[in-house]
Amino acid sequence: MTVQLMYLVASVCFVLALKGLSSPKYARYGNFIGAFGMLVAVVTAYVHGVVHNGLWILIAVALGVVVGIPAARSVKMTAIPQMVALFNGVGGAAAALVALAEFFAVPDSTVLFRLATVLTVLIGSVSFSGSVVTFLKLQELMTTRPVLLPAGQQLAIAAAASSIALCALTMAVPNGFLLWLLAVVGLALGVLFVLPVGGADVPIAISLLNAFTGLAVAASGYVLANTLLIVAGTLVGASGTILTRLMAQAMGRSLANILFGAFKATTVVAQGEEQRTVKSGTVEDVAILLGYANNVVVVPGYGLAVAQAQHAVRELVAQLERRGVSVAYGIHPVAGRMPGHMNVLLAEADVPYEQLKELDDVNPGITSVDVAVVVGANDVVNPGARDEPSSPIYGMPIFDVDRAKSVVFMKRSMRPGFAGVDNELLYNPKTTLLFGDAKDSLTKLLAAVKQL
Repeated sequence: MTVQLMYLVASVCFVLALKGLSSPKYARYGNFIGAFGMLVAVVTAYVHGVVHNGLWILIAVALGVVVGIPAARSVKMTAIPQMVALFNGVGGAAAALVALAEFFAVPDSTVLFRLATVLTVLIGSVSFSGSVVTFLKLQELMTTRPVLLPAGQQLAIAAAASSIALCALTMAVPNGFLLWLLAVVGLALGVLFVLPVGGADVPIAISLLNAFTGLAVAASGYVLANTLLIVAGTLVGASGTILTRLMAQAMGRSLANILFGAFKATTVVAQGEEQRTVKSGTVEDVAILLGYANNVVVVPGYGLAVAQAQHAVRELVAQLERRGVSVAYGIHPVAGRMPGHMNVLLAEADVPYEQLKELDDVNPGITSVDVAVVVGANDVVNPGARDEPSSPIYGMPIFDVDRAKSVVFMKRSMRPGFAGVDNELLYNPKTTLLFGDAKDSLTKLLAAVKQL
């Protein structure tokens, strides 16, 4: 009875943690509540299983501390999506391995037990291998473009059909070899599932795989007869599913198109950079443009995070406001490499949350904006998403900065964004390119504006 009560306390903490994470104001408290709930869960599990597995639990906790704390502290802000992908994959693998172990430990199992076991193994395996591929893409250890294997679609369908058949066979004839084979097919299915996903869509794949891991954990909770795992897994699965749906809506496309659209997409051949002209400017030119504007919109992206330029952009905005310029930040739902990436980054620099504006707040009045400053963003301001049906990102809502009176585009080089798509905004006559590291450029801009 005491164990179930403690699990209930931990479950309530997890619910409150999710509630806190839904608001930037209470997100930090939500994290603390969630961590406390996990502490309660781990201590309860240890006390409950100390007779049989106490030593192994302590070893597992010690390994988690040794690996987890240094990993979390050493990971840069820009690499958090990769870390999330890896941690999510580890969760899926853990659920699958636990289910495999329980399958061999319970020879006379019920039909429901076998159903939960095969589902845990399959979903956990898919989540693990798929998360590894998303990590490789985000870390740019492999191409961020969609990878289309010869007959890849047919292979994925065959793997999915094989996994269903193996699930049915294992339930009808409990066999350890069949279950291990199911795990291998699940690993292959996870790889085939994520390979066709392009760079800009990888965060959505991570969110969906997170939902998969939650389902695997919930199913493993039934296998272990652990109520807390069922509750926690269901929470993760539900929240991951909702987040995936919201992100797909933010991209303006269906989930099926995001995951499988590469099989039908046409290849867009970008014009060579040497055949097209761009207008570049100096720090002094841009300072004059900003210093004498009436209103400015800043659209941050992954490049801002890479350069760790959040404090520099806040100081520049503060200086412009002292000159009477009205400034807002345009925050795209999928800017960066994960949902809320820009919100967290700017919150770190104490940017008032009220200054963060969404698409529906910025686009209706974009034609009256004197200067739109794009700092490290690319795909979320690409007019091709709005105007070019053959573009891989067509249909994704963007900031219509090309309709502002003038645009300042801060970039390191002419390389395309994470989606690998050329950006027509770069060649727009209204666009002034300011090349260089974002932090360095913003610092120089601040000094130049002060001298006006």
